[in-house]
Amino acid sequence: MTAGISPEALRLALFGTPEPEPEVRRLKAGPLSAELIEGNLRNIRFHGVEVLRAISFVVRDKDWGTYAPTLHDLTVEEGEGRFAVRYRADCVGPGGERLVYKGRIEGRPTCLVFEGEAVPEGDFLTNRCGFTVLHPIVGLAGTEVEVEHVDGRRVVARLPELIDPAQPFKDMRAISHAVAPGVRATCRMEGDAFEMEDQRNWSDASYKTYVRPLALPWPYVLPAGAPGRQRVTLDIAAEGAVAPTPRDDAPVVLTPGATRGRLPLFGLVIAPDQAAATCDATDELAALAPQELLFHFDPTAGHGPAELAAFARLAGQGGASVLEYVVPCARPLIEEFSDLARQVAAAGLRLDALAVSPAVDRRSTPPGSVWPRCPPLEEVYEAARRAFPALRLGGGMFSYFTELNRKRPPVALLDYVTHCTCPIVHDADDRAVMQSLEALPFILRSARAFIGADMPYRIGPSTIGMRHNPYGARVMPNPERRRMPMAERDPRQDGLFAAAYLVGMAARLAEAGVESFTGAALTGPFGLLAEDAPARRRPVFHTARWLAALGGAPAISVASADPARVLALAGATPAGDRVLLAANLTPQEQSVTLPFPGRAQLLDVAAVLGGAGPRPVEAGAGSLLLPAYAVLRLEG
Repeated sequence: MTAGISPEALRLALFGTPEPEPEVRRLKAGPLSAELIEGNLRNIRFHGVEVLRAISFVVRDKDWGTYAPTLHDLTVEEGEGRFAVRYRADCVGPGGERLVYKGRIEGRPTCLVFEGEAVPEGDFLTNRCGFTVLHPIVGLAGTEVEVEHVDGRRVVARLPELIDPAQPFKDMRAISHAVAPGVRATCRMEGDAFEMEDQRNWSDASYKTYVRPLALPWPYVLPAGAPGRQRVTLDIAAEGAVAPTPRDDAPVVLTPGATRGRLPLFGLVIAPDQAAATCDATDELAALAPQELLFHFDPTAGHGPAELAAFARLAGQGGASVLEYVVPCARPLIEEFSDLARQVAAAGLRLDALAVSPAVDRRSTPPGSVWPRCPPLEEVYEAARRAFPALRLGGGMFSYFTELNRKRPPVALLDYVTHCTCPIVHDADDRAVMQSLEALPFILRSARAFIGADMPYRIGPSTIGMRHNPYGARVMPNPERRRMPMAERDPRQDGLFAAAYLVGMAARLAEAGVESFTGAALTGPFGLLAEDAPARRRPVFHTARWLAALGGAPAISVASADPARVLALAGATPAGDRVLLAANLTPQEQSVTLPFPGRAQLLDVAAVLGGAGPRPVEAGAGSLLLPAYAVLRLEG
């Protein structure tokens, strides 16, 4: 399918950027293996079983943005059951400040050592400088571990099953866990105080152990010329043979189940600065036919009557109309909500629902920090009810589950609960973004544990790019269209990758009975239409249209034999047919065993480069080869 296509054209079609994927060097020392990517270790395995997801030396700026270091003098040695890596790395800040660190890695069959030494050339401002260690979540959540603290105490505990809003473990020196029957891994961290956070809060598929406790002040200064040394050691004790891991090239079987509940409604977010562009593309809006338009309105950002009037011109063209209102909380609440009600009426804006969240909650409050002044949520919701008695009222967070988990709303006063997701808060490589889909079931179960099983639950604007940064002063500019954490403009929105990610997310939300989710905008950086050519549909437009057509349909459960490779959802049409959407979440071709025969359309690289959208294909006798990041629609 890709024969004759240049590497750059292929990268643009898949990822929306000519930037090559980071080079992966596979390291092996007997049964121990790891991937070296840009000086850090990923996918650390023993006899093919994942032990750790990553060991990384990370430098962050004052807004929690991650530096992309430049590596020098990289040497890699392999042989005789060992490997060794050496390099030097430069981090240069926007003001020219510079930090240099040296990395040294040694690997043997049952031991791995990663050392880092950082020396700032001048005083260097940072929120974090040092090691992070990622433990996987699938198969480990809820299991027993032993934690050694810095004072020498050893405590037997459990990794959280439901997502912990605070740090599960503090003052850590080491942690050990069972990798497989008869195999145990101990990870020891030296050079500073470490603690663990539950990264599933941010939809990362990991528990993260990191340097420097969050209770200490940040940002902080690393003094010029003062070296900082840290070391992470992984020791593996194996008492017996390890069971073979499942083949990752076996066909992925999709198995249909019972019809239960309904598929989530699909919505678009309209920001004030995109309202005019959306009005200019109402024919495309009609072609998409979303069930909901979510209008973002923030008086603290200068939004007022003109923005509401622009929303009024769009209301009704995309199903239900919902206002996402950032409450300033600068005056008596009843005055603010009454003013809003008058402005909405004057604009002629017809609404079906109102979601509210205080402006101060747009900023994250980490564990151990002092919460900012804010009216009680009970008073916020009561004022909203008085001003808009006929509307459904939603509450929660306009940021991420992290913030909802730390400040849980009084759900009895609401008609639904909402929050957003973003897969590039901490990491932005392709695999990490797709792995974030592993965390969604944990987020959804954890939310249900405190909002209740019957509370309507909506996922707000959730895209690869970050629309708001609760952890710093800004989202990261990305003029070079790189894979960058915390960037508003993620290049993959232009590629097939975003189409597969959207279907994967919808499949995870369908499993949990989410009422609706807002998966894109029509225009702008999170749009379904290209920014540089508004008449051009991005590949993700087609999967969004398929999802909108299925929104609210009776949901047919679909089990994937390997959810890390292929995810799917299915629904029943009014005519009694079944419609399946399946997404390949990997850069490799996958063989898929389909749950039923039918008429098939494929959105793949060939369809993207052809410019005509999804193309008909033969589904074969219940099986299909699904190309990299391709999405299949099957009806029958």
